[in-house]
Amino acid sequence: MHLILIPGLWLDASSWDLVVPPLREAGHRTHALTLPGMEGPAADRTGVTLRDHVDAVVGVIDSLDPGEGRPVLVGHSGGGAIAHAAVDARPDRVARVVYVASEPKGEGQCINDQLPVVNGEVPLPEWSFFGSEELDGLDSGMRADFRARAVPAPVGVVRDGQRLSDERRYEVPATVVACEYPSAMLRQWVAQGHPGARELGRIRDVEYVDLATGHWPQFSRPAELARVILASVDGG
Repeated sequence: MHLILIPGLWLDASSWDLVVPPLREAGHRTHALTLPGMEGPAADRTGVTLRDHVDAVVGVIDSLDPGEGRPVLVGHSGGGAIAHAAVDARPDRVARVVYVASEPKGEGQCINDQLPVVNGEVPLPEWSFFGSEELDGLDSGMRADFRARAVPAPVGVVRDGQRLSDERRYEVPATVVACEYPSAMLRQWVAQGHPGARELGRIRDVEYVDLATGHWPQFSRPAELARVILASVDGG
């Protein structure tokens, strides 16, 4: 099966390097993405939009041979919003979406309008910006490596409103990997109709998996994240 791995903010394809080997050993073909403007600190991010990132993922979906089966999208953090919009664009071409420390964003919602903009882009903030639950599992070495590899995100990607049009997206099964907070809390938000969980609550078939760690399990618990992805793919 084809697995399309969509990184979160500040990250490129290399962020999946510790997760990819077990997926390939299990016989899957992986497509870890570096999205437009995220090729490096010197890349031109001027005018890059959320839709540009969505279109990049849709382009990968369209490039795959339908005879080889429908791919699974794996979206980390802000990459979950991108994955959801790609499903909206191609609901009949995706087998499942795995949301890693993320959830789908509904119409008009943005990835995060609280992140500070600096010189027209969104750099990785100081660690004090994040809660302790988000940083759980990242030791000093991991934090240093993350900051060294971090690329500023295009402001349009971070703040543009989500644009959705095909309700068949709700028919595509989803797996939510809850990391910095337990899945029971997320289920409660869905039941209560919390605005941030409303779109998730509309998906017909959702499985929840707990992977207790911080917001970046591909760094803090990569082997376990790979196993969760494989179990989701096999179960789906």
